[in-house]
Amino acid sequence: MSKQEEFVLRTLEERNIRFVRLWFTDVLGFLKSVAIAPAELENAFAEGIGFDGSAIEGFARVTESDMLAKPDPATFSILPWRTEAPGAARMFCDIVMPDGTPSPADPRNVLRRTLEKAATMGYTCYTHPEIEFFLFKEKPEAGKAPIPVDQGGYFDHTPAVVGHDFRRQAITLLEAMGISVEFSHHEGAPGQQEIDLRYADALSTADNIMTFRHVIKEVAMDQGFHASFMPKPFTDHPGSGMHTHVSLFKGEENAFYDSSAELNLSAVGRSFIAGLLKHAPEITAITNQWVNSYKRLHGGGEAPAFVNWGPSDRGALVRVPMYKPKKENSTRIEFRSPDTACNPYLAYAVMLAAGLKGVEEGYVLSDSKDPISLPSNLNEAIAEMEKSELVRQTLGEHVFEYVLRNKRAEWQDYRRQVSAYELDRYLPVL
Repeated sequence: MSKQEEFVLRTLEERNIRFVRLWFTDVLGFLKSVAIAPAELENAFAEGIGFDGSAIEGFARVTESDMLAKPDPATFSILPWRTEAPGAARMFCDIVMPDGTPSPADPRNVLRRTLEKAATMGYTCYTHPEIEFFLFKEKPEAGKAPIPVDQGGYFDHTPAVVGHDFRRQAITLLEAMGISVEFSHHEGAPGQQEIDLRYADALSTADNIMTFRHVIKEVAMDQGFHASFMPKPFTDHPGSGMHTHVSLFKGEENAFYDSSAELNLSAVGRSFIAGLLKHAPEITAITNQWVNSYKRLHGGGEAPAFVNWGPSDRGALVRVPMYKPKKENSTRIEFRSPDTACNPYLAYAVMLAAGLKGVEEGYVLSDSKDPISLPSNLNEAIAEMEKSELVRQTLGEHVFEYVLRNKRAEWQDYRRQVSAYELDRYLPVL
């Protein structure tokens, strides 16, 4: 038994933790959980907890349904909102097959494979997400517009804006779980919030995003609100993105930094951006996986609609934040298309794979004079992804084919719907 596993078992005993929740994520990015008693945990570490993979979105067909969830002790955290005794804790799991091999359907494993490739190239990948979401007064009813909790705007701080108390409680819980927060503020739309997480390695960040979404919904319920990560709930207001800052390190050295280069951006950094730009259309079905995602991308505001880059354009797909003197390690790029409703494991896997491909192949970064458009709807994004060898290799055949099947079905279902817009516009006059 490892020292981390021993620490977990000892902490459970000392803190009177009687419920251990094992978390993992399905292919669409929804959190799954099974609770076990502490007495079962030693066996779970050694062998895993069996479950029916065919009942989880994208995991398995009925004929090959047996899977095991193996908790990762490095992700152990006590759930701070479970204040009543006995307490509860959680760990993320890696999903394995009965023979012990990693499951090809496990999103966490998909990202881990990409990070292992980066490691063979000598790099560690760090990410830092800016997570936007909406707070509504109550859970919206079907066919009715959601009601935001306030009418605040960007950076507003007034007694009428309830978001600061909400963010304070959410950040307190996040930090109690070991998730460091860098900034928080009211965003541009009514009821819209932003909380930025500190830099971490990409796998930890993806775990943190899954925890973040759960904590935000828990706090919203506790305060009598409804939180939503829907990319674009309002026609006339900006949507919610998850701009992600990325850097590669070689040991302690930032591989994106070059003191003599324009923007202090190294050749590695420039090739990484070139990889993101070249492969952006084909990874968009993963970073923006819902029909509604494209209402945000092409709905105005600062959402990126084109494949372009620049140092100061906040509508660009890739932005290079200004270098801070004597802070070489802060040199990074910002990828702005992902939204907060993506599967963070898969989104980060394809993002990093695209950038690493640029580094590996020595892609040349050119000026964004005549940028092409990102896919304008989910159907276009599916068509781009379907042709992509990069996405197929990154996701693996199983996840790649499942995502295509699922997204085609979502698009077909969306296409056949008669919308409120059509009824309001055409029914009175036709």
